[in-house]
Amino acid sequence: MILNQVTVGCLDYDQSLAFYQRLGLTQIVDSPPQYARFETPTGETFSIHAVEQIGAVSTMIYFECDDLAAKVADLQSAGIAFDTQPIDQNWGWREARLRDPAGNPLCLFYGGDNRRFPPWRINQSTTEKGNEK
Repeated sequence: MILNQVTVGCLDYDQSLAFYQRLGLTQIVDSPPQYARFETPTGETFSIHAVEQIGAVSTMIYFECDDLAAKVADLQSAGIAFDTQPIDQNWGWREARLRDPAGNPLCLFYGGDNRRFPPWRINQSTTEKGNEK
């Protein structure tokens, strides 16, 4: 498993968007006012999603697995319970959800190229032109 995606809740989409852009992350997905995804210089991704209040379920940790079905089967045989079995999502990922002992949500997924290069990825030349104004 490779940790390469973290999603955190945000109360103010525009304020959070500007904050992470100022940190130097490159925005690669824009779905206002609910969701944005960023990329680090080394390719890991980080997302924000709108929530009504920050709480225990506002953060989601994602672990990518090349063979998701096999990984889930191995973990289940070791006694790990899953909230959902691997299922294809409309954003191009296959995901299985579970919780750690404290109730924190985790997602094991396979995203392939759709993690960094989804069909709706922001055109960087358009973004760069927009940031010059």
